[in-house]
Amino acid sequence: MNTIIKMVVFDMAGTTVNEQNIVYKTLHKAINDAGYNISLNDVLAVGAGMEKLQAIKSILHTYAGVDDAVIAESIFQKFSTQLDNAYSTNAILPQPNATDAFKALKEKGILVVLNTGYSGQVAQAIVNKLGWQKGVEFDTLITASDVKGGRPAPDMIKLAAQMYNISTAEIVKVGDSVIDIQEGKNAGCAMSIGITTGAHTVEQLQSAQPDHIINNLLELLPLV
Repeated sequence: MNTIIKMVVFDMAGTTVNEQNIVYKTLHKAINDAGYNISLNDVLAVGAGMEKLQAIKSILHTYAGVDDAVIAESIFQKFSTQLDNAYSTNAILPQPNATDAFKALKEKGILVVLNTGYSGQVAQAIVNKLGWQKGVEFDTLITASDVKGGRPAPDMIKLAAQMYNISTAEIVKVGDSVIDIQEGKNAGCAMSIGITTGAHTVEQLQSAQPDHIINNLLELLPLV
């Protein structure tokens, strides 16, 4: 590759963070507690990577034909409370080789940015629980709370580029969902890379036409 890569933007859950699908299991429960009968696989298929209120709206529209903002907001509020409880009682670990990959990138002078469809509060709680520190494991955390347009809009990646005065064409995006890949493409990233450790299968990732699909974060290093 001729382009000099200056930054890698990593998704969190399923990509760099192993939280056993707590978020989507909790989202699944909150939706079905409201009287719906939607499978976890369907929640993952539509909602993975999205800002979570938008994910609820999209899931209800797709599988229940419901377009009611009040219902979606009510489910979102219950989900948020349940998620706080889930995170306080469940183990959260880095994905295999995540910190090694971060270290190797930083040794190459490549910025490490975390981005997520979570709110800032949830994302920071995850980072704190992992013991990751800004300026050590990663350079910046950008969340759905920081931008107007959630994935697949490119707003979070564009904000990261602006913060460091670089072009999105010097950025690589890595994520475990179709919407991560779409986000990278919409931002004009040098590469949009899918990883098989999270929400979506190889076949689902392939549907978004990523530049590469990897099975482990260390497989990223030769690509940048």
